[in-house]
Amino acid sequence: MATVEPGIARHYDISGLEERILAALADTGVDVAHLRAGDLEAADEFHIGGVAATKELVDQMDLKPAAKLLDIGSGIGGPARFVANSAGAEVTGIDLTQNYVDIATSLSKRTGMAGKTRFVQGSALDMPFADDSFDAAVILHVGMNLPDKPRLMSETARVLKPGGVFAVYDVMRLKSGALSYPLPWASDETMSFVATPEDYRAAAAAAGFSVIAERPRGAFAVEFFATMRARMAAAQAEGRKPPPGVGLVMGENARTKIANLTAALEGGILAPVELILRLG
Repeated sequence: MATVEPGIARHYDISGLEERILAALADTGVDVAHLRAGDLEAADEFHIGGVAATKELVDQMDLKPAAKLLDIGSGIGGPARFVANSAGAEVTGIDLTQNYVDIATSLSKRTGMAGKTRFVQGSALDMPFADDSFDAAVILHVGMNLPDKPRLMSETARVLKPGGVFAVYDVMRLKSGALSYPLPWASDETMSFVATPEDYRAAAAAAGFSVIAERPRGAFAVEFFATMRARMAAAQAEGRKPPPGVGLVMGENARTKIANLTAALEGGILAPVELILRLG
C-alpha cells in the first residue's frame, strides 16, 4: 500500500455519516424506513454535478444489460446504484475507505439493491480482482488522490476485458496556479495529486487505451456550485434547513472545501474533465 493511502482513507472517514444522511433526508420528508435509491441522489453522488454528471458520463459508455461494471473509488455507492438501476449493470465498487464500503453496502441493502451491487475495500492501484473480470469501468473524482496515474491505468486495463470501456470523470489541472486547502479530496497538498488531461492521456495510451471522447466541464462545474449556493441561501432566507447535498459527505469544514474548489474552478486552474477510453 502506498504510504499516502492511510491518510487519504482517514480524510474521508467521517463518524456517523450514514446516520447524518438519513437524518437530513428525514428532515426533508423522506420516509427513510422505505428508502429508494433515488432518495439518496442529493447526498450519495459525491462529485461535481451529482447524478446529472453521472448520467451524462454513463450514457457515453453504451452499457449492455447485465454488463459487469467496476466503480473505482465507489464512495458510499451512489453511482453504482444509479448504473445498476438505469443500465441494468452488475456493479462492483472498490474503495480505499472501509467506512465508505460499509455505508455503501448498508444503503444498498436499505434500498433493496444488495443483489445488484457489491462493495469491497481495496486500493485502485492494486485491485483484488482477476484479469479480464469486467466489461467496463468508471472512476468519478478519485484520480486526484492517486499519485500514480500509469498504475491506475495499467491496473484498470488488467481487470478489463479486451474492448472494455473506461469512463473517467476527474478534476484535472488546466493551468498553473496555487491551490488553497482543504479541498474536498485533500486536507493538504500531501494527499492531492491533480494531473493534467495530457498526463491522463499519456498514462492511458501506455496501458493500451485509446481516447474515444474527451470533454472539459469547467462551466458546468461553476454553474453547479452557483446553483447549490443559491439553494442554500433560499433555504436560509425562508428559515428552512438546507437541502441535502455533497457537503454532507465532506464533514464540518465542507464550506471551506467548496469555497476553495470553487475559486480554483472560477480561476480556470482546475476543471472536471471527462475521458472515455477503450481498451485495445
